[in-house]
Amino acid sequence: MDGVPEPHSGWTFLTNHARVLAAIADDHSVRIRDIAAHCRLTERAVQKIIADLEQDGYLSHTREGRSNTYRIDPGKVLRHPAEAGLTVASLLSLLIQAEADRAPAPGGQPHATT
Repeated sequence: MDGVPEPHSGWTFLTNHARVLAAIADDHSVRIRDIAAHCRLTERAVQKIIADLEQDGYLSHTREGRSNTYRIDPGKVLRHPAEAGLTVASLLSLLIQAEADRAPAPGGQPHATT
């Protein structure tokens, strides 16, 4: 590993579990090393988060040679009672839209937000 990600202090709006799930949704065959770099976590933390997500049925994987291919259960309902009825698919669609809004449009300008 090139180094430990820079530590973050304070609270954030998204949990590390949501960040890891979004990274996997973006690329179902992503490597743990790449998830860790993208989410600014250690590889060990990502392994633990993936194990949590698999244990509770949000995620599964199949081994293909030396790599994994992940499958997300889009209909799985989020865990917190305040999020009753909110599914993984709806969470990921919000995150995907937010990412698309942040990406530069052709010509180098960010997309406008509504």
